[in-house]
Amino acid sequence: MLPFQPLLHAGVFALTVLQALASDTFIAAVYEHAVILPDPTDKPVSPDDALALMNKNMDVLEGAVKEAARQGAHIIVTPEDGIYGWQFTRESIYPYLEDIPAPVVNWIPCTDPSRFGPAPVQERLSCMARNNSIYVVANMGDKKPCNSSDPDCPSDGHYQYNTDVVFDPEGKLVARYHKYNLFRGETQFNYPKEPEVVTFETPFGKFGIFTCFDILFHEPAVVLVSKMQVDTVLFPTAWMNVLPFLTAIEFHSAWAMGMGVNLLSANTHNIGFAMTGDGLFTPEGPATYHYDAGTEEGCLLLAELSSYPSLSPTYPPAINWSLYATSIKTFPGENNTFSGSVRKDIFTFSELRRKAGNYTVCQGDLCCHLIYQMSDKKENEVYVLGAFDGLHGSLIKYHWEICTLLKCKSTDLDTCGQPVEMAQTKFEMFSLSGTFGTNYVFPEVLYSGVQLAPGEFEVLRDGRLKSKHSTSKPLITATLFGRLYEKDLPHPLRTSR
Repeated sequence: MLPFQPLLHAGVFALTVLQALASDTFIAAVYEHAVILPDPTDKPVSPDDALALMNKNMDVLEGAVKEAARQGAHIIVTPEDGIYGWQFTRESIYPYLEDIPAPVVNWIPCTDPSRFGPAPVQERLSCMARNNSIYVVANMGDKKPCNSSDPDCPSDGHYQYNTDVVFDPEGKLVARYHKYNLFRGETQFNYPKEPEVVTFETPFGKFGIFTCFDILFHEPAVVLVSKMQVDTVLFPTAWMNVLPFLTAIEFHSAWAMGMGVNLLSANTHNIGFAMTGDGLFTPEGPATYHYDAGTEEGCLLLAELSSYPSLSPTYPPAINWSLYATSIKTFPGENNTFSGSVRKDIFTFSELRRKAGNYTVCQGDLCCHLIYQMSDKKENEVYVLGAFDGLHGSLIKYHWEICTLLKCKSTDLDTCGQPVEMAQTKFEMFSLSGTFGTNYVFPEVLYSGVQLAPGEFEVLRDGRLKSKHSTSKPLITATLFGRLYEKDLPHPLRTSR
């Protein structure tokens, strides 16, 4: 840890603020962290052992913070679970938790570490920010005592929350967010009683924050953007990739485009759990991204982003996602459909039997339309047009509307919808649209090798996802991923605190 030098720090901080104020852009960083995991145990370790493990991870994170600052970054986002990992019980995670106060307390843990009791993790994160004059975003665990007057108080007398924290370049705690949509394995944490919509102002725009699984739901994700009108969303995540539609890079990039904001996505890196993929995503597409399923290395990404993307001359126009598709009648002779499964969702598919054509596939209230021409169709590769309109999920069910141009795993149609990473067929052009019943549609194009296609497609104002020219790489999928939040079923676990 660097020695505290008040005058030098004040000068550097002032210069940083002035530099940010002088520009309509800022430099952002995300770090994909190969987390050092604790030994599996159902019993709590000692506080000293817990802190020793967290310090090992924070040693790595601090290196990333220093390097990001050296390269001029104004903010760095680190991953969900990046300080202590995952696979805990409620009891075994307790030694890793700290009491995190609300930011209104105006607290700099680096200079006043014992104000709210022992807080070594918050102190160190605060000092990382202060000593490097950079915003630091991290994910950790919060504990809050409760008593019998609270009917929801757990039997052990405290709540435990999956929590994001943000420290400004002075080291002050400026944001705290409790994850509202817990993934099915996060039984060590409690659900907050109400969704939190957390924002804070910076010299380079209005920022909001939420965590991982939250991105798929109306609260807080849509509320944060649509009602609070943030410019940039901070997104610590521990994302397990699921082809063909939910790899980290494709969905997070698509979400930023669909919502019209910057998304600073920092993922954990663990090949055994299919965790990789992060990036700095904008309404126009990825500024930079990283996907590495072959090594165990972490990765630091930096890019210059617009502070106020909605004011940019390249900001995408408002889109009527169903305008084009609803004007088209079903193309004759293309109704030979079959059912196929994408995980447990039953899609309606139609095989693209020719090198070029017009196709229509419908399911429920959704009809998907495709015009395409392949430039080099391989005989051993099969593509389909697919539609899905229904509830997804085994325990927590939420409504999807999906139109997709999809490569099948093999020539056996029963494999259509199974994960595919490689392809050989390129397309001269494609134009995909659908009769969506929602304004929340996220456009994705994924190439062979699980690579994005920045600059190679566009979404027209009438709702068509269209290639700008022939694809530079073979295509895995082109997808319009819609969310009908109003049709989601009530959350079955929300009352379990």
